[in-house]
Amino acid sequence: MTTASSSFFSPCFSHLWCTKPIKHPISLLPCHLSTPFQCSNRRELPVAGVASVPYIPASVDYLETEFGGHGVAFEGLGDSYVVKMGLENGSLASLMLPSGLITSYKALMWHGGTLELLHTTVTEEQSGALIQGGVSLALDCESDGGISWSPSSWILQDVRGNAEELIQVEMISCDPESIAEVKYIVTLQPDVLSSEIVISNLKSLPLQLTGSVISHLTVSNPDATFAIGLEGSNFFSRAPFFSNFCLIPPGFGHKNEVGSSQLWGLPGIKRFLSDWNAKNQNDADRLERIKEEDMEGEEEDNYKKLGSEMSRIYTSAPRNFTVIDRGRRNSVVVRRNGFKELYMFSPGGNHESYSKHSYICVGQSAVLEPIILGPEDVWKGEQHLHNPNL
Repeated sequence: MTTASSSFFSPCFSHLWCTKPIKHPISLLPCHLSTPFQCSNRRELPVAGVASVPYIPASVDYLETEFGGHGVAFEGLGDSYVVKMGLENGSLASLMLPSGLITSYKALMWHGGTLELLHTTVTEEQSGALIQGGVSLALDCESDGGISWSPSSWILQDVRGNAEELIQVEMISCDPESIAEVKYIVTLQPDVLSSEIVISNLKSLPLQLTGSVISHLTVSNPDATFAIGLEGSNFFSRAPFFSNFCLIPPGFGHKNEVGSSQLWGLPGIKRFLSDWNAKNQNDADRLERIKEEDMEGEEEDNYKKLGSEMSRIYTSAPRNFTVIDRGRRNSVVVRRNGFKELYMFSPGGNHESYSKHSYICVGQSAVLEPIILGPEDVWKGEQHLHNPNL
């Protein structure tokens, strides 16, 4: 078994900016990234029947013809393909479909070069390549009638923008039971990589949403990495959140605050919340008691060192905080909207520097307290990874 670095997905390409300039100028929209550009010059891929018929992926040649140029290129990768985005200031990002995994974000630095901010690994196994890390979604939608669905396969719906201002890739996923429609919008701007989720409840019953947007940020070593701005935030110690793309070191949790190496994925969340009912005040009171019993207290350090193993859910963290890596001399400002909780994970600083376990995780989450959508309601959640190093 061998492991490759994230450079396998690095969006290093030089032919993106002049092949097919956009036909009409666009205006930069700094607030609601899901707002459609009026001048989108690409025909949307047909999505009718997505919930009822298997999706046959379009060829890379078709995608290049339909969506390529103005800072966007496509590359085949087995049964998947990679969307590569590049801006004229040097910022680059790569996104895999149909998984929706963001594998690379290279940001312009103060010294004039670019630096990879995401941590992605490729491990060769007998069954094929195992790709983990990056930015991924781990969400579960459950209707009031007990029907559950997790979006895991995404269809490219539109590409908007240009290489001068921003590039926006919009994807969609629908479930076979038609309980929900989820749009996933990834936007690359000169100093920000944004992930936006728009969930529409298609039923006349309430919809319960649990899960997280999980980002693996690459660092020199967690022991040289600090989280700034979390002082005074309440937190719970929880087993690490697990999904298909999460990186968890073997043996994690044997001697840390979590106290267990058991992983906590979406099934675990369901079990934890199996009796939770938004309409039942007794259950709401019980959830509050669970929170009080498990509360570790308030974060006392405004310059939190991440060198120890940790897996926490902060329930009152500010919407913006900063991760500083003193080893690589860079920082990332993490911002969220819509999500109330913040998941923080560190594998600890006992691993070799600049290795497979040189990363920390941040997750914009709805784990301890699900998000409830009323009948036919729409909910939006966002994560923004801001590069302040220009």
